[in-house]
Amino acid sequence: MTLLQFLLILFTVVLLSIGQILFKLASEDVVLTPSEILPSLVSVKLVAAFVVYFVATILWIIALKGVHLRVAYPFAALAFFIVPTLAHFLLGESLSWNTYVGAGIIALGVLVSVVR
Repeated sequence: MTLLQFLLILFTVVLLSIGQILFKLASEDVVLTPSEILPSLVSVKLVAAFVVYFVATILWIIALKGVHLRVAYPFAALAFFIVPTLAHFLLGESLSWNTYVGAGIIALGVLVSVVR
């Protein structure tokens, strides 16, 4: 895997993580009553989340053209670290030490699975 391929995969995972934050923000606007559910599903936040996911999906397809899936896919697990960190700084959600221990274990697993 080249540096450019690695950065493309990492950027895709970051975009997907940002999409998760946008989905969380959009969830605050969703109203689950029959008369309001459709209008609440076209909020700016939800549309932005879909656009971010669409761009990430296109980039993921481009990345997979040059990298084996068995190498690229484990990097998706890095979202288990990125999403809670973004949620902490952008949404004020609390973090605990076990989040980072778990992220470290996941990062080690990614390393083991992709390094030859």
